[in-house]
Amino acid sequence: VQLQASGGGLVQAGGSLKLSCAASGRHFSAYAMGWFRQAPGKEREFVAAITRSGLTTNYEDSVKGRFTISRDNAKNTVYLQMNSLKPEDTAVYYCAQGTYSSRRRDYKYWGQGTLVTVSS
Repeated sequence: VQLQASGGGLVQAGGSLKLSCAASGRHFSAYAMGWFRQAPGKEREFVAAITRSGLTTNYEDSVKGRFTISRDNAKNTVYLQMNSLKPEDTAVYYCAQGTYSSRRRDYKYWGQGTLVTVSS
C-alpha cells in the first residue's frame, strides 16, 4: 500500500485548504483512515479519523468545527478540508491507513506528508 498526500501550501490565517490522500492497492474501503500532523520540534499528533464506511468520524479537540475528514472509496481517496486556519495549524500533515483510532500505533501505512504553513 502506498499513500500519496497532496494539497498542502501556504495560506493566510482564516483561510482554507483541502488535503487529499490517494491510496494504491486494493481493499481501500476495508480500512479506516486518519490524518496526523507534526509541527517543528513536536511529536506527531492525531488530527482526524474516519471509519471504513465513512459514517463515523473523530477529531482532535482543537480542530473540531474547523476541519472535516471525508473519503471516497470509489476513488481510494481520503480528504481533509481545513477551514479557519490558524498559525498553530502549521505542520506537516500525514495520512495513514489502519484501524479506526486516534493512536499512531493503530495505523500500519503512512503517507509521505504534505506541508501546511499558515501565516499570521
